[in-house]
Amino acid sequence: MTNQIMVKMALDAWNSQIKNGDDLLEKLSDEQLMTEVAPGRNRGIYLVGHLVAVHDRMLPLLGLGEQLYPQLNEPFLKNPDNAKAAMPSVKELRQFWKNINSTLADHFSKMQSDAWFQKHTSVSAEDFAKEPHRNKLNTILSRTSHLSNHLGQLVFLKK
Repeated sequence: MTNQIMVKMALDAWNSQIKNGDDLLEKLSDEQLMTEVAPGRNRGIYLVGHLVAVHDRMLPLLGLGEQLYPQLNEPFLKNPDNAKAAMPSVKELRQFWKNINSTLADHFSKMQSDAWFQKHTSVSAEDFAKEPHRNKLNTILSRTSHLSNHLGQLVFLKK
């Protein structure tokens, strides 16, 4: 199996989950996203913000540029869901979701297959020499799984 085929399979899985997220967010109302996915669990708005923040941090991790929405790190990555915490509106988060995923798609479409097997920015050259699986493609694989997990939680908001 060539690097090109492996990259295509990983990106196809990523794009499929992004499409699932797009479709789900179209179906969920703002009111539904303000509710908990289950009693005592995260609200939909928090999960969407968390996914946007994680995807946004992929830009510097993959060496593709700076974050577009660093203001999301505090409420969605460093802290648990809190109904009293200041956070963007559902409308804003829906737009951020579209923007970050479009930005990533644009960058991904320009990357050569071999570039996916290079180290990401959070691993040192010494560690990468010992652990070459800590590459950009593996980041996509782990983020695809992460996305799928949280979309599975958001499905509980559908009525």
